[in-house]
Amino acid sequence: MFYQEPSRMIPVYGSFDVVVLGSGPAGFSAAVAAARTGSKVLIVEQFGDIGGVATIGSMSHWTGNTEGGFYEEILKRGADYPTEERPQNFEYIKYINTEHLKTVMLNMLIEAGVQVLLYTVAADAITSGETVEGVIIENKSGRQAVYAKVVIDATGDGDIAARAGAEFILGRETDHSMQPMTLMFKIGGVDYNRAIFPGGFEEYIDVPKGEVQHLGKAHLEAPAGHVLLYPNQLPGVVTCNMTNCIHVDGTNADDLVKAQVVCRNQLDKIVAFLREFVPGYENCYLLSTAPFIGIRETRHFKGVQTLTEEDIRTAKYYENWVVTHACFNFDVHNMTGSGLDATGEQAAFKPTSYTIPYGCLVPERIEGLLLAGRNISGSHMAHSNYRVMPICANIGQAAGYAASLAIRHSIPLRDVNVKELQELLLENGVRTP
Repeated sequence: MFYQEPSRMIPVYGSFDVVVLGSGPAGFSAAVAAARTGSKVLIVEQFGDIGGVATIGSMSHWTGNTEGGFYEEILKRGADYPTEERPQNFEYIKYINTEHLKTVMLNMLIEAGVQVLLYTVAADAITSGETVEGVIIENKSGRQAVYAKVVIDATGDGDIAARAGAEFILGRETDHSMQPMTLMFKIGGVDYNRAIFPGGFEEYIDVPKGEVQHLGKAHLEAPAGHVLLYPNQLPGVVTCNMTNCIHVDGTNADDLVKAQVVCRNQLDKIVAFLREFVPGYENCYLLSTAPFIGIRETRHFKGVQTLTEEDIRTAKYYENWVVTHACFNFDVHNMTGSGLDATGEQAAFKPTSYTIPYGCLVPERIEGLLLAGRNISGSHMAHSNYRVMPICANIGQAAGYAASLAIRHSIPLRDVNVKELQELLLENGVRTP
């Protein structure tokens, strides 16, 4: 059953060189990079703050061992140290004070001259044949058109790339299953002098009543069951990555509601578990939850090139690299329960840095569009490695510079001179592979 929406004339909000959709680490980095190289840039964000999962999503820390690039600038400018004594042996600059980082990232956009449009949804693509010429946006001011010479889709799910007709695979190639969703949350009242911080599924820590991961499996209702706890730059605060919802599709609105209901109903049980079983957490309490569910995986777009698991395992060097020193594990969360999936590798994988080629950012057929973040062209297994925020930030930096170069030379995005792009990247903090 369908309803035929009547056609109507809508106002044009403006025309820009580059329109970036989504302000997570990838979109934020793309917008700043493009603006710093002279482009007129608009960034469109559906929520009221900048930062995506890094800030609004209550993410715990910048995970992964990426070196160089715009990521390091974000890391340094986003650091916020309390005056209270902190426990030792943590790289505190990587742990996120989300409220502080929201302001830092917003001001970095303004400093670069980016026009910021918050509380706005990108609803559709404006296309001519197989060329994207802008987007339709919707907000309190109504439905409007925005024209752009280049659109960068950094929405994570690639919503506008999909609406523009870019080809993609949903989830895992074999069965289209996707990694589970998580509602991140923070607790307060933790005694850091006695607290433990298991940061990986395979971090087994003995506590008075047993081993903490085994206790989680035994006492938390499935599909919850793993124990992931991360320190914070604020005293007594811990970020929890412990809610879990499986068999859901982040591109389906009903599934998003399902995930929210499932994860929210796990919160009180997790807090009760921590109080009973984990030292230092006896007096902990729920402090805050992210306002949206965390989505790990949805669309993998088909690009001019596709990054594979083998590329990462062999640390493949691409001559047309735009991201260097990407480094992480195969972080595949269990598709059917809690913990690490049978296909994932964390402690067992010995990572070496790899490169990401420019072709992964360029859709195979669609012009006027770049991909940035976890929606680039890569396999399910490769995605589990490059989807982390530091790598996404540097993907965004490359996309922003590439957009500016294409505009400067009046050429299609796929014809950007990669050597010129690499020189620009090296001049701005990216390290030689």
